[in-house]
Amino acid sequence: MIHVAIVEDNHTIREGLAALINGTSGYKCIGAYFDCESFLLDLEKIEPDVVLMDIALPGINGIEGVKRATEKKPELDVLMLTIYEDSEKVFDALCAGACGYLVKKTPPSRLLEAIKEVKDGGSPMSSQIARQVITAFKAENVASNGETDFNLSSREKEVLNFLGEGNNYKEIAEELFISIDTVRHHIRNIYKKLHVHSRSEAVAKAIRKKLI
Repeated sequence: MIHVAIVEDNHTIREGLAALINGTSGYKCIGAYFDCESFLLDLEKIEPDVVLMDIALPGINGIEGVKRATEKKPELDVLMLTIYEDSEKVFDALCAGACGYLVKKTPPSRLLEAIKEVKDGGSPMSSQIARQVITAFKAENVASNGETDFNLSSREKEVLNFLGEGNNYKEIAEELFISIDTVRHHIRNIYKKLHVHSRSEAVAKAIRKKLI
């Protein structure tokens, strides 16, 4: 069962998402929130596997909400679901800690697929948004060749490279012939050494610092 929390200020969209999730076998909506403030207050209690987060929210916006939520729970998986498609919003959301980015016109079947993909360690986003992200990452890539490697081990660098290629935890484990728990251990160490809180932050920093 995949437990999903929703943060969306539009009542119709919020209720529609909750109905879609609760009406699908293997999925359960464990909280639907009008704003980030109420979601953050409940975060310690609800234990979501995946959070669907809007950007344009009253009070704390979705980008700041992702940052605060992943600071509380570094392993939290947040999927942005929004009307915005411009590269600056996408880049800001991913660097804040989101692990995927879909627009609200995404078909229901694709949304459910994306939620499962996030749960399995993937980073779903539309092809158009993916191209914008790559462009934004390249624009940020200003590191010199002499940058530190952050004391990453050779295995941690391998894992980081696989993350950068979009592989999920299971795929990395299979490629390196190690367990998923070992992959998680390496990723926790990578986060600690790079001073980041999510896959997207780790990949963004690795590209900027020419680690991958």
